[in-house]
Amino acid sequence: MTISEFFNALLAVAGAMSPYLLLGFLIAGMLHVFVPKTFYARYLSSNNKLSVLWAAFLGVPLPLCSCGVIPTAVGLKNEGASKGAVASFLIATPQTGIDSILATFSLMGLGFAVVRPVAALVTGVCGGLLVNRFAGGGTSVAPTDCTCTVERGNRLWRVLKYAYFDMIQDIGLRLLIGLIVAALINVVVPDEFFLSFGKQPLLQMLVILVVAVPMYICSTGSIPVAAALMMKGLSPGAALVMLMAGPAVNIASILVVKKSMGNRFTWIYLLTIVGFSILFGLLINAFDGFIPFTTQLSTTMNGACCHTEAARLSSFQIICSATLIFFIIFALTMKLFSKFKKQETAAGTVVYTVEGMHCNHCKAAVEKSVGQLKGVDYCEATPAANTLVVTGTATEAAVRMAVEQAGFGFKGVKE
Repeated sequence: MTISEFFNALLAVAGAMSPYLLLGFLIAGMLHVFVPKTFYARYLSSNNKLSVLWAAFLGVPLPLCSCGVIPTAVGLKNEGASKGAVASFLIATPQTGIDSILATFSLMGLGFAVVRPVAALVTGVCGGLLVNRFAGGGTSVAPTDCTCTVERGNRLWRVLKYAYFDMIQDIGLRLLIGLIVAALINVVVPDEFFLSFGKQPLLQMLVILVVAVPMYICSTGSIPVAAALMMKGLSPGAALVMLMAGPAVNIASILVVKKSMGNRFTWIYLLTIVGFSILFGLLINAFDGFIPFTTQLSTTMNGACCHTEAARLSSFQIICSATLIFFIIFALTMKLFSKFKKQETAAGTVVYTVEGMHCNHCKAAVEKSVGQLKGVDYCEATPAANTLVVTGTATEAAVRMAVEQAGFGFKGVKE
C-alpha cells in the first residue's frame, strides 16, 4: 500500500457519497424543524397493531443513531406511547434514515437502498408486535400537553444548523472513521479475502454479528465499510446483517433499554434484531441471482473504492466533498472546544456528572427532563464533557430522578 493509493481510495469513496449525504442531511433538518414534536406520540399511544406500524413508518426516515434513539424512545414512552410502539421505534429507527438511504444508494446501488428501509420496517413491526404479545403492552396514558422548550428563530437557519452542524457533530467522527476504514480495506485487504476463510454465508453472518452487535456503528458510517468488505468477498447477506444489526444495537443501548424497559422487553428487542437480520441476510443471498446486488455494487463503485488509480471525480463531487469535509472539521472542532469549556460557578449553579450522553439528541433529552423540574431556572448539558449545569433551587435528588428518568446515568456533583 502506498499513501497515494490510500488517498485515491478515500477521495473516491468521499466523492461518491458526499452529494447524497449533503442532501440527506438537509432533508433530515427539514423533518426536525417542520414536523411537530407531538406528531409522533399522537399516533403511538394506542396499544394496538396500528400504533406499532406507525412507529416503524415514522422511525425509518429519522436520522437517529442507536444512542440518540434511546432518549427519544423513553420520551415517547413518558408521553403515552405503548410498549409495542416504543419497541418498534427503537428497532426500526437506528437501522436507517433519510441520509443513510441516499448514501446507501450512492455506494451500494438501488437494491440495497430499497431493501434496507424495508428490512428495518418489517423488523420494527414484528418486534413491536412481539413486545405487545409477550412483554405486556399495558394501558397507555393519553399524551399530555407538550412541556418541552419550543425552538425559536428563523426556520431556514434552524434547518441548516441541525443539518450541517448538530447532525455532523453527532455522526461526523464515526462517518470519517468509516471512510478511512473503507479506504484501508480497499488497498490493504486482498481480493476475495472473505472467501478464503468463510465460504459459508451463514458463518460470515455470525462472525459479523459477534463483531457488530457489541460495538457502536453508525448507520451512515457503516456503509463504506460494508461496501468495501463486499468487494473483498463478503456475501451481500452478511453485508446487510452488518448494516442492520450494527447500527440498531450496542452494549450501551442494551443496558439502557434493560434499565428503562425491563428484562423481557430487552430480550425481545435484541433477539428480534439478531434473528431478522440473519433472515433478511439469507433472503438477500437467495435472491442475489435474480437481483444482482454484487453486480450493482461493482457498477456503482467502478473506478472508486476498488481501484487505486487516480480517482476521476466531477467538479460537483469535488465541491461536495470539500464542503462535507469543512462541515466535519468545523463541527468536530467546536465539539472538542465544548469539552474544555469553563463551567459556570455562579451562586446557585451546580455542575453534575451525567454519563451516557453521546449526541445532541441525548443533550436535548436531559435538558428537557431536568428543565421541567420546579426550581430549575437554567440547565445545559454537554455530552463531550459528561456534564450538566443546573442553576436554581432544585435538589440533587430531584435532578437525579429527572436524569435517570430520561435514561442516563447520574454520578452526582462534579468534583
